[in-house]
Amino acid sequence: MSLVFAINGQRFELDLSSVDPSTTLLEFLRYQTPFKSVKLSCGEGGCGACVVLLSKYDPILKTVEDFTVSSCLTLLCSINRCSVTTSEGLGNSRDGFHTIHDRFSGFHASQCGFCTPGMSVSLFSALLDSQSSSSSEFTAVQAEKAVSGNLCRCTGYRSIVDACKSFASDVDIEDLGFNSFCKKTSLPRFEHSEKLTFPEFLKDEIKSTDSGTLKWCSPESVEELKTIVGACKANSDHVVLVAGNTSTGYYKDEKERDYDKYVNLTRIAEMREIRESHDGVVIGAAATISKVIAALKEINNHMFRKLAAHMEKIAARFIRNFASVGGNLVMAQRKRFPSDIATILLAAGASVNIMSSSRGGGLEKVTLEQFLQGPPLDTHDLVLSIEIPFRHHEDDLVFETYRAAPRPQGSALAYLNAAFLAEVKDKKVISCRLAFGAYGNKHAIRCKEVEDFLSGKVITDNVLYQAITLLGKIVKPQEGTSNPAYRSSLAQGFLFNFFHSLLTAEKPGRYHMDIQPMLSSSQHLPLIDKEFYPVGDPVTKSGASLQASGEAVYVDDIPAPKSCLYGAFIYSTKPSAKIKGIRFEEDSVPDGVVAVISCKDVPKSGKNVGFKFQSFTEPLFADELTLHVGECIALVVADTQRHADSAANLAVVDYKTEDLEPPILSVEEAVKRSSLFEILPFLYPKQVGDTSKGMSEADHRILSSQIRLGSQYFFYMETQTALAVPDEDNSIVVYSSCQIPQYAHSTVAACLGIPENKVRVITRRVGGGFGGKAVKSMPVATACAVAANKLQRPVRTYVNRKTDMIMTGGRHPMKITYSVGFKSTGKITALELEILIDVGATLGLSMIMPSNLIGALKKYNWGALSFDIKLCKTNLLSKAIMRAPGDVQGTYIAEAVIENVASSLSLEADAVRKINLHTYESLALFYKDSAGEPHEYTLSSMWDKLGVSSKFEERVSIVGEFNGSNILRKRGISRVPIIYPVSMFATPGRVSVLSDGTIVVEVGGIELGQGLWTKVKQMTSYALGLLECDGAEELMEKIRVVQSDTLSMVQGNFTGGSTTSEGSCAAVRLCCETLVKRLKPLMEKSGGPISWNKLISQAYAQSVNLSASDLYTPEETPTKYLNYGVAVSEVEVDLVTGQTTVLQTDILYDSGKSLNPAVDLGQIEGAFVQGLGFFMLEEYITNSEGLLVTDSTWTYKIPTVDTIPRRFNVEMLNSGRHEKRVLSSKASGEPPLLLAASVHCATREAIKEARKQLRMWKGEEDGPSLMFQLPVPASMPVVKELCGLDVVESYLEWKCMQVNSSL
Repeated sequence: MSLVFAINGQRFELDLSSVDPSTTLLEFLRYQTPFKSVKLSCGEGGCGACVVLLSKYDPILKTVEDFTVSSCLTLLCSINRCSVTTSEGLGNSRDGFHTIHDRFSGFHASQCGFCTPGMSVSLFSALLDSQSSSSSEFTAVQAEKAVSGNLCRCTGYRSIVDACKSFASDVDIEDLGFNSFCKKTSLPRFEHSEKLTFPEFLKDEIKSTDSGTLKWCSPESVEELKTIVGACKANSDHVVLVAGNTSTGYYKDEKERDYDKYVNLTRIAEMREIRESHDGVVIGAAATISKVIAALKEINNHMFRKLAAHMEKIAARFIRNFASVGGNLVMAQRKRFPSDIATILLAAGASVNIMSSSRGGGLEKVTLEQFLQGPPLDTHDLVLSIEIPFRHHEDDLVFETYRAAPRPQGSALAYLNAAFLAEVKDKKVISCRLAFGAYGNKHAIRCKEVEDFLSGKVITDNVLYQAITLLGKIVKPQEGTSNPAYRSSLAQGFLFNFFHSLLTAEKPGRYHMDIQPMLSSSQHLPLIDKEFYPVGDPVTKSGASLQASGEAVYVDDIPAPKSCLYGAFIYSTKPSAKIKGIRFEEDSVPDGVVAVISCKDVPKSGKNVGFKFQSFTEPLFADELTLHVGECIALVVADTQRHADSAANLAVVDYKTEDLEPPILSVEEAVKRSSLFEILPFLYPKQVGDTSKGMSEADHRILSSQIRLGSQYFFYMETQTALAVPDEDNSIVVYSSCQIPQYAHSTVAACLGIPENKVRVITRRVGGGFGGKAVKSMPVATACAVAANKLQRPVRTYVNRKTDMIMTGGRHPMKITYSVGFKSTGKITALELEILIDVGATLGLSMIMPSNLIGALKKYNWGALSFDIKLCKTNLLSKAIMRAPGDVQGTYIAEAVIENVASSLSLEADAVRKINLHTYESLALFYKDSAGEPHEYTLSSMWDKLGVSSKFEERVSIVGEFNGSNILRKRGISRVPIIYPVSMFATPGRVSVLSDGTIVVEVGGIELGQGLWTKVKQMTSYALGLLECDGAEELMEKIRVVQSDTLSMVQGNFTGGSTTSEGSCAAVRLCCETLVKRLKPLMEKSGGPISWNKLISQAYAQSVNLSASDLYTPEETPTKYLNYGVAVSEVEVDLVTGQTTVLQTDILYDSGKSLNPAVDLGQIEGAFVQGLGFFMLEEYITNSEGLLVTDSTWTYKIPTVDTIPRRFNVEMLNSGRHEKRVLSSKASGEPPLLLAASVHCATREAIKEARKQLRMWKGEEDGPSLMFQLPVPASMPVVKELCGLDVVESYLEWKCMQVNSSL
């Protein structure tokens, strides 16, 4: 039997008996085809990087059905007779890029590019859907939903959404954000050829069936299914029933199981069918969620449309397209999966039809409630169909569904979901069904006690209060559930929302559909300055179209060398323990394992080092004693990446903790036991003024106030990866996704004990770094090198997402204690700080934290500033320098102090901020050598300018009016400034001109997505263009920036700190100046105009050296300067759920004379949204020993399209010429991240209004204090708790008292 399918029009045929049924489409694409656009990022269906278009042909209707799927979960065997289209199948550099690729490039919507191919396919699929719809129009709403399930860590999404909207029929190009098409009045429409997705030859394939004797079988009828399942049970076969296989994204252990039989249910027509009968709708259990949504929308019944609307918030579109409704219900019943479908169908009164093996394959119909309450379904039993009944008296029925989740539009499990169906006449409840689920219970339930209580009653405030009180006693999460009180309060809040609307004679959301686009934006860029053209021109990012098509090569895209092996890490799960040994479960070596590499395998001439920086080193492998959880113990090497990962999961490390001191797991314990890292004097910031004097001059003081800040994970889309290849003469070549190849180079050499000239580290591009690919990439590269050296075979690894999250760490947590003195006006006179920074077990580059933190904190004039900073050495995972390391914490501390002062004086925080802004004189005092000239200090004027352009004062009044007239929604608005010091450092470059006039450029900086190559190309074109050859304007097209090679480009230094692009441009400019000097005599001899190519030909003929190298060193000019920015953010908080919606953000950022405004704009937006994740969304939770618990896309939520500001306005300020900087430019990569604090501060303002309201209801004595701290991140449970978990009860109690007092 054959498995036949097509990929990008190419035919593939495999012997079905030779295919492992557990093989995913992603594995086949990446390891057995040349197509590399499909990326592995999470392996859970949670990110969209692996999305492909799957096309099926109906030979009867002669139609093609196209839809996206997550290839990391889709089983290869399930695509028989299907066609797969990847991004390079849409278009490529050889055949021409697709319009979608051009749009992503033209809208500057690709930075690191790792997510862009998946984005492209998602958009393509949405465009196909619109063509097959009744209107055939692609709208702005559809455009935004097209990529709502795809993750991006670089761009901030605004540019991506605009690229999608450029295809919408209801959007004008002038309404979209900055792009390279601005001068065009319209853009080409999307056109599709069916042949692109489904080749003709596949339509003619002979229909094949899968034999029931194979390990994979696809029955085509229920009777055939009964026969196969019955035989499996008789033979005691371990069988799995497969529809979409999406469950393996959540239950990852299922991937490791060895099944005797895979039974594919998707070929059974009866199980895919959705039909409407007189009594209701019957849904085949194998019908996909997307098919069910489409079918329910067509039914003229508001309950069914509500069900469909709710289902659209389940997972992402590319998961719904393959996930089955029956599979979802079985997971809920068998494995306690927190299902939304189970809850909403329970309220709708659904029933299920079960094929029971205990009854010889007979059918049994039970209510969904009975099904959920029953014992777990046997592996040989299955749900055949689900029935949803029609309801009579529809005019009197009210149906509504609810869910509270970190992402409003889906791709996040709910904290609690609910659905209510009620028959109501004249505010009297005739009957009702109240279902709740996903709150930490076994399964969705009906609250029959509340149903019985409400039935027959007229809804009043008092009745509703009693019902809600009763409900609170029933909806109780089981022990161990996170945020239990919050989840219970959600149930009460949703019930309130549903029934309280009846008091105002409104049926809740019955016909209301939100059809307005979520997002809008504006960008104001400085006028293009032609002085240094093409520097300063907003050209599209170099290689953006290649990234969109998926042809851009990342480390894991490099074809595996012959005999290549694959590695996976075994890490410590104990913070401080002796390692007795490593073994595998069942004491048998797993399939494919070749070796287990540990510290014993480090060459005797080498050292066990995984990081080397000057005199600082860190171990590669744990030796006898683990230092922290997540520490590398060993590298399992196997014949495939899957075998390596499986073996690592099966590894058992035996520990011994006797006779050891207890581990240090907190900064307090570290201080108590004097476990501290030394801070070198030159890295310790200077105090400012006399705080004792400042305190004595203060009218008021706040003493010993405390703040705690947690961590944040990098979540680059490309996880840590490396490939090590042994070379001749005991040398080695390492391909590494690394921000510091130079230090990786020296680390590998030190570990292997070989000279550095025998090590070569190559880095072409990195799929996102944010500091996580600096220190933390080195052990990955070095471990591969050690394994390759020992085994004398190439060894590569692509670290899976969970392992990456556990071993890599993130931001530095810290505890801050401060005392502040201030005048009655709000002017601060002194600030004293004690800061305990959790560095972890090893120092890494954490020595920069004190200066960075204080540098950002000094943005206000504190009068006098003193601090005691300690770097605490703990037995926790070593922290890394994540984007804006220390700076983001410093700016938050400053805002927390300001807001505390404002609250204590009952002043507006904005007024306190303004009175404490620096004058140039105080700036020079606090920042000394980096303050620059007076005209360079733009922050004060920017504060006022943004106040006007954002209409700040007017909106403050509007927010106040809104809060006065809305009980369960409150808004807040805040304006926040930043100052961000940066440093320049030595950066090398080389420019070489080839005989045909093309130019090759090498720089020490690494392209991470920040547009470094683009700016370097522009600088090269400008600097060589000074020769004024004919056709000089075409130089940009001749320039290619090539990969970093540590044997070619030495002294590469560190790519980070926001100034590497500037430094690389400066280095290239020096090289070009040298070349210009060499070519100038030839120009003069020519006696007139000469073309570039002719000039180069003459230079070659006369043996002019056309390769120039140089090292830019900033000693001649100040190495530090200050960046300024201001942001205004407005938010709305839902007091029932705690959900915070960012309504609008306005940013004004001083970008100097930008080297590329389009690139810098993307950096500003992307940094801000990453900061938004830190302040509002990303919960980095560990267990008691420091092991990360939120270790997947299911539990760790970065921002998505639906969580960024709904209106996002950015203005870049050109602050003029700055002679001492690189063509007057300024940094943009990290500083804007700090501006996201404005969202956190605005949220605090909204919460303060909620607490004022609660004090009014409860009385000032019983109400909450207006002096409070808002933790970071301000997640939904945190916000809700501060607004009042009992907000609806308090409101109803107050209302009842009002009624009683009026009687």
